[in-house]
Order: sequence, then C-alpha cells, then structure tokens
Amino acid sequence: MGSWQLQDAKAKLSEVIATAKKSGPQVITQRGVETAVVVPIDEWKKLKREPKLSLLEALQSGPKFDIPIPPRSRWKMRKPVEF
Repeated sequence: MGSWQLQDAKAKLSEVIATAKKSGPQVITQRGVETAVVVPIDEWKKLKREPKLSLLEALQSGPKFDIPIPPRSRWKMRKPVEF
C-alpha cells in the first residue's frame, strides 16, 4: 500500500489512480495524518456490499426456539409492600 502527500496526489492524480489499479490501495496524507484512500473500483464494490436483509428480516430468519412459558395462573403473586 503506497502513501502520498496530498500535494503530490493532487499534482499526480493520474499516477495515483494507475498505481492503485496495479498495486492496490493508496493512502493520501495531509500534514502527516492519513486522510483518504484511493482504491480500485473492483475492491470498492466488494467493500460496499449492500445488506440483502432488513434488520427485522435478519432477526426473523434466525433459529426459532420453543420457550416453555408456564400459564399465568401458576405464577405466585406477591403481596404489595407497605412502607
């Protein structure tokens, strides 16, 4: 993975893109801090997979459990606490 200073990347954008196609992601730094990445479009499409299921659909598609819940009449009710 290559690294380019912002001023160099601006001046040589075509070279940055060509290098990204050949060698993979290219990091662009601004004042020594990694700020952006140029990646080939194929790799970007792999990273940007859209979820196929909504959250509700994902939860509903999970394993189903039969949880035994006793009838309400069998539960003991507590007496109210007096202060």
